[in-house]
Amino acid sequence: MKRIIQFSLNILNRYKNIIAYLIFGGLTTLINIIVFGLLNSKTTLNYQIANIIAWFLSILFAYTTNKRWVFTSKTNSFKELLKEMGSFFFFRGLSLILDIIIMWFGISLWHINPLLTKVVDNIIVVIANYFFSKFYIFKPNN
Repeated sequence: MKRIIQFSLNILNRYKNIIAYLIFGGLTTLINIIVFGLLNSKTTLNYQIANIIAWFLSILFAYTTNKRWVFTSKTNSFKELLKEMGSFFFFRGLSLILDIIIMWFGISLWHINPLLTKVVDNIIVVIANYFFSKFYIFKPNN
């Protein structure tokens, strides 16, 4: 039993970054989907406007959790913080473009259910965002 516990702790320690990203990425995705779903079904907003609002709100949550608990990024000055935050929003802007394209193909071109399209879209976007965050935004020398 002791070996199983030790093995489990080693796995958790080795992959804590990915596990934390999946947890907070899942919560970010949940925020994105819920906000999109509410705005798309309860308002007269165009689905793309609802998508952008959902993106913005979820990104505010994502930056805070990624900085603090996933990549445990430390910035030594306000200038470094602005650079990191600017980089985060820039790369998330790139993933927003990917998001918009996927939503357009799924909903406007292929006429797939908007919520189903949003779920598939988020899986693709989460993978892209992890890559951007790990290798460009919160890399150790930042």
